[in-house]
Amino acid sequence: MGNFSLTSIQGLYLQFLNNFPVNLRPIISIGLAVLLVYSIFKIIKQDFLWIIVLVILLPSSWPILQSIWAGILTFIKFLVSTK
Repeated sequence: MGNFSLTSIQGLYLQFLNNFPVNLRPIISIGLAVLLVYSIFKIIKQDFLWIIVLVILLPSSWPILQSIWAGILTFIKFLVSTK
């Protein structure tokens, strides 16, 4: 597996959207965003105790978690802003 970045994910997302008519793309983007938020919520709900232990026991993990959250927010903003 080579260089895997947010740019490659965005490229795959745009290729996926190009398979649909222009008027359906916003609906598909919103649906994917809802599924992504639901999946993240389900993971956090399931592993909430482990996330708390990770943050408490590993103070150096806080910047890492912030950068992961920033990446997720950037991706969600991209999903919502794509026309």
